[in-house]
Amino acid sequence: MTRFGYEVLAYPSAQHLLDRLPNDELPGCILLDVRLPEMSGPELQQQLNALNFALPIIFLTGYEDIPTTVRTIKAGGEDFLTKPVTPEQLLGAIEQAVARHAIMLNARRGLQQIQALLATLTARERRVFELVVRGKLNKQIASELGATERTIKAHRHRVTEKMKVRSLAELVTIAQRLGLLA
Repeated sequence: MTRFGYEVLAYPSAQHLLDRLPNDELPGCILLDVRLPEMSGPELQQQLNALNFALPIIFLTGYEDIPTTVRTIKAGGEDFLTKPVTPEQLLGAIEQAVARHAIMLNARRGLQQIQALLATLTARERRVFELVVRGKLNKQIASELGATERTIKAHRHRVTEKMKVRSLAELVTIAQRLGLLA
């Protein structure tokens, strides 16, 4: 069924959702009541988190409960709305959650592309990459690896080609995204 331009899937129970997880590789969100039969919304959130399920969750409740609100937001909840909710409030929360999820998906895909490029490096090129982004000069890298400076320049050239960058600054940015410069 489609509502307000969104494809909507309804689940009769929390377990049914767990058994038939929607695709979290497409922008979307989960609209979840705090009080559900059999399993509460926060309990379902906990199980989804344990599965590394990426769709953001918007919680709805008829009862203001500050501890529950804080707990669900700390656990990664996108928003927490108290009924009655206007259609504008609900659509605004959904639009924001879907947009944020789309941004996260794009960032994840970008990181996966960088990781794929990194995997094309030989062990020696990978070591040169790591030393270059830490600010080592070709002469220092050559000394550390027991190679000639000319060989290091060749490795460095292949690294920039394989990583599809044109500058040291781009290499450093990639290293930061990969967590290599802790």
